[in-house]
Amino acid sequence: MSTPTSARPSPMFRPSPSATFDVVGVGNALVDALVRMEERELLSRLGIARGHSTPVDHDRWQAVFHEIQVHGVSIRSGGSGANSIATLGYMGARTVFCGQVGDDQLGRLYAKSMEEACGGHALHWTRSANTGKCLSIISTVDAERTMLTDLGAAVALPTLGAFDEQIRAANVLHVEGYLLLGDPMLSRAQEAMAIAAQEEIIVSLDVSDPFVVTLTREKMIPILEELVDVVFMNEEEARRLVPEATSPEAALDWVAERVDTAVLKLGGRGSVVAHKGQRVAVGVHPVTAVDTTGAGDCYAAGFLYGYVRGWDAARSADLAARVAALAVGQVGAVVQDREALARAIAAAQGA
Repeated sequence: MSTPTSARPSPMFRPSPSATFDVVGVGNALVDALVRMEERELLSRLGIARGHSTPVDHDRWQAVFHEIQVHGVSIRSGGSGANSIATLGYMGARTVFCGQVGDDQLGRLYAKSMEEACGGHALHWTRSANTGKCLSIISTVDAERTMLTDLGAAVALPTLGAFDEQIRAANVLHVEGYLLLGDPMLSRAQEAMAIAAQEEIIVSLDVSDPFVVTLTREKMIPILEELVDVVFMNEEEARRLVPEATSPEAALDWVAERVDTAVLKLGGRGSVVAHKGQRVAVGVHPVTAVDTTGAGDCYAAGFLYGYVRGWDAARSADLAARVAALAVGQVGAVVQDREALARAIAAAQGA
């Protein structure tokens, strides 16, 4: 169960009643193709490292996809930031996502998924690259996940386009850390955050992955100090962001001196939120794990749902833990069960 501690029950943020959107997001638009099967023989025959994420080109991705599609493949919208935005949409928040897809069948399926979640999208289309995609082969024996990723069009967004006006009409802009890895996505992220800062829109950053922190730390720290209000990170990301810190909690304090709200995810030990000199520790909601991919994205969705409704840190983090538990208990990185999400919201409100 969640165990909120000693924070005063005051809002972290007071949303603007005139905002058109609660949260808008920009990120790498990657289709998730999910299949559950007994996969050892297939992976050995194809020379694919089990349990790893392997970058491939479009042709290699398609060849493996055709091998496994007989087992039944679920196609969903994906990408870290998009997972958070889509889950928020299923929760009933007003959201929109900006990214780039190819002008192909997978791109159209991606757009349809975002429309189902959010009621619309701010996607760009291109004919110069195929839609980015991640094939996730999940073992029915031990739930091990093997991924093949073709980034394709996802990492070549040429402009924000009309999304800049949607940022201005939002309470929060949410950005995934993967965008900081290099141009043109780094430039798009900086443009979006600069617009938000100019308009006094809250900027939320999920640092996304330990390797992202390692490769972008020199860029990430000035961005945190100058443009970001809310940060999500796990233990390993915190260690790499603040290598001189003696513990993840010490790293959290270091980050919290530079942003308004810092969130440290501790896996099975819950999470800690540091907000304006106060700390709140929140536990987990145990669930039988089916697939842990996307749990952090869904945690961010739950937290931001409470944040944009003026909830306090403890209640927002408790909802985040509940939504993350729903993600872990299913296959796929977006929680689509609107009824389960409504129950989680109601439970967090009553906690």
